[in-house]
Amino acid sequence: MEEKELEIKKKHVEALIFDPQYRPMKIKELAILLGVPRERREELKAVLDALLAEGRIGLSKRGKYGRPEETALTGIFSGTSRGFGFVAVEGWPEDIYIPEKDVNGALHGDKVKLVALEGRHGRRPEGKILAVLERNITSVVGVYQKKKHFGFVIPDNSRMAEDVFIPEGKDLGAVSGHKVVVELTKYGDKGHQPEGRITEILGHRSDPGVDVLSVLRAYGIPEEFPPEVMEQAAMVGTSIEGERFPERMDLRELLTVTIDGEDAKDLDDAVTISRTEKGYCLGVHIADVSHYVTEGSPMDEEAKRRGTSVYVTDRVVPMLPRRLSNGICSLNQGEDRLALSCLMELDEQGTVIGHQIEETLLRVDRRMTYTAVEAVLSGEEEACREHAEFVEMFQLMEELAGKLRAKRRKRGSIDFDLPETKIRLDEKGYPVEICPYERNRATDIIEDFMLIANETVAEDAFWQELPFLYRVHEEPDPDKILELTALIRGMGGKLRSENGKVHPKELQKMLAAMEDSPEESFVSRLALRSMKQARYSPACTGHFGLAAKYYCHFTSPIRRYPDLQIHRILKENQRGTLDERRMAHYHSILQEVASLSSTTERRAAEAERTVNRQKMAQFMRSHIGEYYDGLVSGVTRWGIYVELPNTVEGLVHVSRMDLDYFYLDEKNHQLIGERTGRVYRMGQPVRVQVTGVDLDTSTIDFRIEEQELEWEKKASN
Repeated sequence: MEEKELEIKKKHVEALIFDPQYRPMKIKELAILLGVPRERREELKAVLDALLAEGRIGLSKRGKYGRPEETALTGIFSGTSRGFGFVAVEGWPEDIYIPEKDVNGALHGDKVKLVALEGRHGRRPEGKILAVLERNITSVVGVYQKKKHFGFVIPDNSRMAEDVFIPEGKDLGAVSGHKVVVELTKYGDKGHQPEGRITEILGHRSDPGVDVLSVLRAYGIPEEFPPEVMEQAAMVGTSIEGERFPERMDLRELLTVTIDGEDAKDLDDAVTISRTEKGYCLGVHIADVSHYVTEGSPMDEEAKRRGTSVYVTDRVVPMLPRRLSNGICSLNQGEDRLALSCLMELDEQGTVIGHQIEETLLRVDRRMTYTAVEAVLSGEEEACREHAEFVEMFQLMEELAGKLRAKRRKRGSIDFDLPETKIRLDEKGYPVEICPYERNRATDIIEDFMLIANETVAEDAFWQELPFLYRVHEEPDPDKILELTALIRGMGGKLRSENGKVHPKELQKMLAAMEDSPEESFVSRLALRSMKQARYSPACTGHFGLAAKYYCHFTSPIRRYPDLQIHRILKENQRGTLDERRMAHYHSILQEVASLSSTTERRAAEAERTVNRQKMAQFMRSHIGEYYDGLVSGVTRWGIYVELPNTVEGLVHVSRMDLDYFYLDEKNHQLIGERTGRVYRMGQPVRVQVTGVDLDTSTIDFRIEEQELEWEKKASN
C-alpha cells in the first residue's frame, strides 16, 4: 500500500471512528461496516495499526477499536536499562511492550496512559505511552560525574535508562565519584534528559557503608526518626519495676525462655511449656508494644509509615526507636515485661483443644540462642551442664514441635526449604564470608510455635467476627500450575493438578519426591515462582502455602506493623471495650493498613536483596579466575544463571558460550545448542569459572569450564 493511499484510508477509518454515532468495534465488525472483503482484511489491519501507532485511535482490552479517550489503557510502566519497557495492565494476559521511541518520558514505576497494538505474528502486544498520570519516582540515587559547567548522575537503578542532568550551581559541591541523592525537577521527554538538583551527598562510592546507605535512600527507607517521635520515645521508661498491673495475668513464676539468633537485640517472643494430663500447655508470649505505642501518636504514625524493620547485612533499620525495640519492649532476661500471651492447651496429637489470649506480666529466665538449644538437644555435655534446669523443657519443646510439624505436613503445608544467605562483614563493611543460613532443630521449634500461635489467634478473631488483619495467600494462577505440571512431568516427576487447580498437598508430595535429588533446589524455585505473593488483608481468604484456613501475623509487633495493629484489637476485645463505634473505626482503617503494610514489606525485601547482591559482587571480585561447582538456577535468551553452594548467583552470557549457537526452549526451561544438541537446563550441575564482576550493577560473570576445555581441545588439534 503506497503512503498516499494509506493516508487516505487512515483518514477515512479515523472519520468513521470519530463519528458521534460510532461505538467501539472489533476488526471483523469494522470490516463488515466498511464493506472490506475477508481477503483484504490485512489491509484494514495495517491501517488500524498505523492509526494506533500514531495515537489517533485506541484499542480496548477486548480488542475493540475506538477513540483514544474511550479505549486508552492505564498501567504501571517498568523500564529497562536499554530504554524500552513494559506496562502491566490489569486484565491483560501479558505485559505490553513499549519501544524506546514510544516511552514518552515515562520512568520506571510511573502510572501511565497508553494505547495498545495487537501483537503481530504471535508476538506480545506493543503499545505507545500517551501520558504519565502519576510519577512514582521523585528522587534518584546515583554516582555524580562532574563536567566543566554542569554534571550528571548515573542512576544506581538500572531500570532508569537515562542519566540525570545537573545544572551548574545545583550540585551541592559534589565531585566525580560521589554517591548522591537527586531531587528530580524535570522528568524529560523525547530528546531531553531528566533534570534535577543534588539534595544530599552520601559519600564517595568507595567509602565504607556508602553502598548500603545508597540502597536505603533509593528505596526511601528512613534511618532517622522525626524529632516528635524521639521526644515521645524519651518519655517511655526503661523499666516497669515497682509498677502495679492488677488487671494482668502474672506469669513471672513460669519457667520462660527466649530463643533467637546470637545477634538479635529486639526479642519480641518468649515461650513456656509444660506437660498436662491431656497433652501440653504451650504459652507464646509476645511483647506488648501497643501499651507504649498508642494509636495515632507520632510513634504509631511513623511505625505505620515504615511498616517493618529492615535487616541489611551490617545494620537494622528499626520500625520503632531503639529505646523501645531494644529496651522496654524487648523481652530481656531477668527483666519484668508486659506481654500479650496466647496460652494454648494441646492434646497428645498436637491439636489445640483450648486457648486464652491474655494481657500478662512476664519475666524471662534465660536468653537462649538457636545454637545453644541445638547443642542441648544434641546432648553436648557442656551445654547440658550450663543449661541443666532447661534440658527437660527443650526436649518437651522438640517433642511437641515435631507433632505440630507432622500435622501441618499431613494437611499439605508446603516447605520450600530454599537456603537463606548469611553474609559476614569486616569492620569496614567488606564481606569476608558468604554462606547459607543454617537451620537447626531450635529454629524449627520456634517456627512451629509461632505458626500455631498465629493460626490460633486468627481463627479466634474470625469466629468472633472481629475487624482484623489476616495474612493471606491466594491459590496459584492456573496457567502457571499447568506449566509447572508439564515441566515436572518432563523431568520424570509427577504433580497432580486439574485444569490448573492444585491442592497444596500435591505440591508438597512432589517436593518430597524430589528431596535430595540434584533437581530439588530447581524444582523448589519453580514451584515458588508459580505461587502468588502473600499479603495482608482484612478478609480471611486462607493461606495456600500453609494450607491454613486462618492465619495472621501476631508474633512480631516490635518489627511488623500488622502485628501491632491486631494487638490493639485483641486487647480491646479482651477488655470488653470493642463496641460498635470502635468496630466501625477499625473496619474503616484496616484496608489502608493492609495495603501499606504489604507495600512496605515488599520494599524491605527488595532492599535486602539489593544489598545482598552488592555484597556478593564485592566478595566475588576477589575470587576472579577461581572455579566452582554450581547448579543452573535460571535459563534465559541471554544465557544461564548459575548458583554456587554459598548462594552466590552469576550469569554465563550466551556470548561466552561460543562453541555453538544456543537457542531458548522456553517451554522446558533449557538452552539447546543448534549444532551439537548440547543442553543446559535448570537444576543441572555445572562447573564454572568466575570471569568478571561489575560492582556498579552488582553482576557476576561466569564461564562454563567445559566450554574452556572444548576450546583447549580444539586449539590442540
